[in-house]
Amino acid sequence: MRTLLITGPGGSGRTTTAAATALTAAREGTRTLLLGTDRTDTLGAVLGTPVAAAPTVIAPRLTARRVDPDTGFREDLTALQDRAASALDLLGASRLEPEETGPLPGAEELAVLRALRDAALSEEAYDLLVVDLPPTPRALALLALPEELRRHLRRLLPPERQAARALRPVLGRLAGVPMPAEWLYETAARLDLRLAAVEAVLADRDTAVRLVAEPGPAGADAVRTAALGLALRGLRTDALIANRVLPEADAGGWLAGPVAQQRKALDAWRETHDVHRVAHLGRDPRGGDDLAALAVPGPSAGRGAADWPVTDGLADDGVLVWHLPLPGANRDELDLIRRGDELVVTAGPFRRTVPLPSALRRCTVDGAALREDELRIRFRPDPELWPRTR
Repeated sequence: MRTLLITGPGGSGRTTTAAATALTAAREGTRTLLLGTDRTDTLGAVLGTPVAAAPTVIAPRLTARRVDPDTGFREDLTALQDRAASALDLLGASRLEPEETGPLPGAEELAVLRALRDAALSEEAYDLLVVDLPPTPRALALLALPEELRRHLRRLLPPERQAARALRPVLGRLAGVPMPAEWLYETAARLDLRLAAVEAVLADRDTAVRLVAEPGPAGADAVRTAALGLALRGLRTDALIANRVLPEADAGGWLAGPVAQQRKALDAWRETHDVHRVAHLGRDPRGGDDLAALAVPGPSAGRGAADWPVTDGLADDGVLVWHLPLPGANRDELDLIRRGDELVVTAGPFRRTVPLPSALRRCTVDGAALREDELRIRFRPDPELWPRTR
């Protein structure tokens, strides 16, 4: 199943674009699932049909559903207390009833990740999953969450330590300190598997992101920032939807300024993106007829996320060069740190910790430069770690 993630600045029309994209795909014969992530039913308002947490048939070959963080949080809370029952009893702690608490901060993001995983693993016969993500800053943080959580989880509870489960009581007596309980390792392993499933969806070559923005100075800044964040995560942009484009014919008076600004933004976007103009209808789109009138294209046939980053062969001076695509990056906002077998890359407001390939772990960093929207890092082989030739 292909996955198309749709995001953009707040108020740019990303929900409308997600609904129009899904409707176009369904009318072209693609069995499509449209997933809404807003707590309120913004999808239902656009589609003209209420969308619930349960799958709702909207049109032939188009089904929609909405993420329900409340139910997911209550289920997770109950399961956690059941697994930790012995520890809670030992401490004399009283159990929390699911009905007496609401979702904690972060529960919505985890509910979206769960929905992505469930949709990808669903036995329902869908060909395409269209996801109406939150506004761009939240969406980029959400897309980074599985990888970052897994990295922190492995640091806190390394998988290799689980091999000594049978020895933990003995080790605890010898060390004189309590050892992590069995349920903690089981919970960590279960969480790691769930996060890995979500990470696999995001890394799949049939996954792409569709950006939505209004052409203008604010939209241009938002697109530039979003493109940088997506590139750092190795996600491909399917298309850039230039939404609410004003008519240029006879654009005089007060319209002359906004039209000139949108023309400048569109010209710049065409140099780096597959741009699709969506005309301003003069009203908020509502229902299937309005969504069809927008003429939003279905997903492109291009491949999605690529392996990031890519290691080149030996350069002329005997070093290895790592090419990291970072479109729109500013040299003054770049930072690079080698920490053991990992590389910490900071680009503007974004940061990613990337495990080094085995070949580069045996090298030292020999310099880096930003050229043609690529961060090129030079690694010099360490003669003490590379095999010697006779």
